[in-house]
Amino acid sequence: MNENERADGVEEAVAAAFREEWGQVVATLIRVTGDWDLAEECAQDAFAQALDRWRRDGVPRRPGAWLTTTARNRAMDVLRREAVGAAKLREAAVLARDGGPFDPHFDNDSGVTDDRLRLLFTCCHPALPIEARVALTLRTLAGLTTPEIARAFLVPEATMAQRLVRAKRKIRNAGIPYRVPPAHLLPERTTGVLGVVYLLFNEGYAATSGADLLRTNLCAEAVRLARVLARLMPDEPEVLGLLALLLLHDARRNTRVNAAGDLVTLEVQDRTAWDRAEADEGAALLETALRRGRPGPYQIQAAIAACHVTAATAEETDWADIAALYGELARHVPSDVVRLNRAVAVGMSESPEAGLALVAELEKAGDLAGYHLLPATRADLLRRSGRMGEAAEAYEKALELVENDAERRFLEKRLAECRSA
Repeated sequence: MNENERADGVEEAVAAAFREEWGQVVATLIRVTGDWDLAEECAQDAFAQALDRWRRDGVPRRPGAWLTTTARNRAMDVLRREAVGAAKLREAAVLARDGGPFDPHFDNDSGVTDDRLRLLFTCCHPALPIEARVALTLRTLAGLTTPEIARAFLVPEATMAQRLVRAKRKIRNAGIPYRVPPAHLLPERTTGVLGVVYLLFNEGYAATSGADLLRTNLCAEAVRLARVLARLMPDEPEVLGLLALLLLHDARRNTRVNAAGDLVTLEVQDRTAWDRAEADEGAALLETALRRGRPGPYQIQAAIAACHVTAATAEETDWADIAALYGELARHVPSDVVRLNRAVAVGMSESPEAGLALVAELEKAGDLAGYHLLPATRADLLRRSGRMGEAAEAYEKALELVENDAERRFLEKRLAECRSA
């Protein structure tokens, strides 16, 4: 192996470690130091050091342990140099003795021994606004950049940066504890925690930007956290509904792109390649949740996903049922994105023109003006109705807004098809 190949291999190893270990490294450092900004800074420094050290010494057998130890040593050095950090240093020394990077100390209040879950519940403290809870967790736990989170929320980058700063300041000034709350306090955190896990999965399932449509590590982390939550709150139907939803979607994940990394739409995916065990588990969980008699947004979305996964062919999909379910979901979540999805279902169950009428209402409202799937949906319905010229114009508009490379290639392909027709 020549020097360039070795360097490329190290860069790939560091990138893989970032995807898999960022949340664990930051969560451990926050537990040890109590300083969120310091935790992120030292984690970033450890990944930067890895590029140089691993080229010289080779990739360690346990990259996550190396990164956590390096980041923690860096944090200790910073605290030693700061006179105001003396108290933190004494506390950190005690905590460090209680457990290493991958042996976190036991949480006596909740019985949970997972630093990442502890971080998740801290970010989702009810003292924080719901938008801040989700954004902060995506930043600290998943390692998403501020621009990525801003695009996920459809807000300017500067707005998101301020939101993150305010959230950290609130945690520090209010003395919000870094722990999973006791059982009697879990219900008040449930909505925010489920929202975080759901957005985490969505970012992995359809990345807002970058070369790849899928970020499998985020999907896996979201499913892992949802399983932990289901064990923690087995009688909460929306927790079961969320896990069911993620599993039903994840069952199709590997068929959503082809070998070249290009997007494959649901109607032409190879259904024989779907993970049937995962789909069956999701369907069983949904049934268990619905028997509780308290339907909610995640259970309804899981029911929609089940309609797709249980259809033997695309033609057998019950689009009328899906449209009705989206109508019910809109009553729980009055979101324009939900209404856009209902427009698709109506377009498939009734006619493209019926779907286009609903899209036109959303365009008139203007709340989804920067959302690339609005013109993309209009383009697809126009294409299905045979209005290729208008469809091409809509695809051009969607291409102006799309951030993800795989989605861009798909839209360009559709645009070419409409132009040639």
